[in-house]
Order: sequence, then structure tokens, then C-alpha cells
Amino acid sequence: MIVTFKVLSVLLSYPERALVEEARQLADAIARERLVPARMLGHIEPLLGELASGDLYDLQERYVHLFDRTRSLSLHLFEHVHGESRDRGQAMVDLMNLYEEQGLAIEARELPDYLPMFLEFLSMLEFEQAQALLGEPLHIVSALRERLQKRGSSYAGVLMVLEALAAAKPDREALDALLAEPEDDPDDLEALDVIWEDEAVTFGGNAGEGACGPDRLRTRLRAAQRTPSSPSNPDQV
Repeated sequence: MIVTFKVLSVLLSYPERALVEEARQLADAIARERLVPARMLGHIEPLLGELASGDLYDLQERYVHLFDRTRSLSLHLFEHVHGESRDRGQAMVDLMNLYEEQGLAIEARELPDYLPMFLEFLSMLEFEQAQALLGEPLHIVSALRERLQKRGSSYAGVLMVLEALAAAKPDREALDALLAEPEDDPDDLEALDVIWEDEAVTFGGNAGEGACGPDRLRTRLRAAQRTPSSPSNPDQV
């Protein structure tokens, strides 16, 4: 298991008491694995400090306000690619099948495109495979990071670490298209109604052809499996 991806998955998940109590141990786990360059570790320190010292209910309320009530910050990857179009449903099925091929079983109530779930999946792979697959939705990760930074959110640091771990740069055209989308205010109900009625944003057509479609993820995964793995160098991440 790649502990770093597992820890980053936990940090992006809904804060539970166990997370608050073990925040510092999580940081130590990332440092021991040495996949994250030392210069990047400081980016997650603000969030770790808030989790370790904050009130649990305040942390949970903040999380819901950011990620559940703000569509432009949704941690569901296909929300940013397919919106509420029918393509999203097929993309979900394909992604779930990809998980099952690697032995990751998820509960019926969980959505496979949830970023923490995707990171848990990556934690089960070889590092080079995980790096390659992380590059597929990297434009979404980068857009989320920029939006969180604008809000002064400590969660942006986790996304910065993910950007550093990926084996590619985000697709600039796709990233610009995402950032051109209006950002919603979760407290402005009238504006939210307008945004939810907008057409779905797509990059490349139907499910599986988008910039992070499951067909492309599966292709990259199989290609990586055919490539002999080589020791990773954290300084080159």
C-alpha cells in the first residue's frame, strides 16, 4: 500500500473524531514514506494544525460548507466533467468496474468519483501506476486547489501535494475551461439555482473520452502494468 495516498485520502474526507485525534501521526506517516518532497510537507501543516486543535463540530461544519454545499468545490470528480448529464452515470459504472478489477470494493452508497475514494484506489497500486493515473484528473485537482487558495482554505495544501505527486502537468486548456466556470456562493440560494441549471461541462464528448474518463484511466493502468517498475526518486516528484 502507498501510505501517502491513503493519508491524503483521509485528510480530504469528512472529519471524524479519529482523524482529529491522529492528525499528527498522519503527517509522520507521509514523512516516513518519503514520496512527498520535503519542501512540500509544509503545505499540509496548516490543515494538520487545525484538525489537531479545532473543535470537531466546527471542522465538520466547515467541511460541509466547502465541499458539499459549494458545487465548484465538489470533491466528486465527474461533477466537474459531466455535471448531471447521463454520461456521468455510465462513467461511474466504468470507474467502479476499474476499482473492482484491482480488488477495491465500495459500498452502494459511496460514489466512485469521490476524490478520497480515488486516492484510496491509487494507494493500492504501484507508485508509478498511481502517478500516471493521478495525472488524468489533474486539471480538476488544480482547479480545486486554485479555488481553495482564493478562499484561504488550508485544504488547498493537500491538493498542492497531489499536484507534486502526479507524473504530469494539468491539461492547460481543460484547466482554463474549469476556472472560467462561475464559482458559487453556498449562501446565495438564487445564484445556486442558476448554476445547477447550467449545461454540463464536458471535455471530449461522452463518458470515457473525457480528460479523466475511466476508459483512459484503465488504458493508462494497463500500460503501466506492462512497463517494468523502477525505483522512485522523491527528488524528481
